[in-house]
Amino acid sequence: MPPRAGFSKRAQYTQFTGYIAAGLGALIGALLLGVSLWQPQFLSGLRGGAQDVAAPGTTAVAAARTDSKDLLATIRGYLRAGSQNAALKREVEIARIRLKEADAVRQENARLKALLDIRDGEVRPVAIARLVGSTASSSRRFAYLGAGSADGVQAGMSVVSPRGVVGRILEVGRNSSRVLLLLDSESVLPVRRARDELVAFAEGRGDSLLRVKLINLGINPLAVGDMLVTSGAGGYYRPGTAVAIVTEKTADGALARVVSDPAATDFVAVMPIFESAAARVADTPPEHVLDQGGPG
Repeated sequence: MPPRAGFSKRAQYTQFTGYIAAGLGALIGALLLGVSLWQPQFLSGLRGGAQDVAAPGTTAVAAARTDSKDLLATIRGYLRAGSQNAALKREVEIARIRLKEADAVRQENARLKALLDIRDGEVRPVAIARLVGSTASSSRRFAYLGAGSADGVQAGMSVVSPRGVVGRILEVGRNSSRVLLLLDSESVLPVRRARDELVAFAEGRGDSLLRVKLINLGINPLAVGDMLVTSGAGGYYRPGTAVAIVTEKTADGALARVVSDPAATDFVAVMPIFESAAARVADTPPEHVLDQGGPG
């Protein structure tokens, strides 16, 4: 039973008007339903008009929805781009490291190829090995080589790098050797000037220079920049191998800088003794030489 409106005339009129509006709405709805079932095309104009009225609103809502999706996609892309950028930076850094390593390997291969090309005619290196250590704080200058008698290395053999002479083998173990460097204070090497037959001796000083002493004293023809090479005298070193460059002229010779710094040398080649007989004579006391040479 519907609620009573009481004795208020206004409330009674309001309630009565609501009933009438509801009835009219139901009647109009029934009529429209009947018309849509009997003549469907009759309401198409009304639907089109309603769509036209609602179109601006629905377009704005659709645009806002699309813009919001684009904004979210942009934010997600920005966040994703940050992580991708960081990953790309790491990959570029790793690639640069690998490139530097490849450069180092290429340089090492070039040095090894240069060592393999050190030969005169059919003469080939006895061994190619790495300098594994050296003495730098003493007047005695030795280096240690990662090759020994098991590799065919013998005392007296010369040690050279692609740049020039490093020294010669002093002591030999099975798998390692001790090298007497040119810079050692007990090292004496016969040399000549590369552009002529001017001969001299290069003596180590225990530092980074050699003392060059001329055999024929008189006017000193040496000049700064002259290249000194092995002369072949003594039989240990093959002639023509680079030794040092003159840096300062002295009264009886010059001071020269070695072209193959042991501190900057990693791989070296051990070369056979140039003339074994000459080397043996050079190491033999004078009285024994006379005995071997016979009378006179």
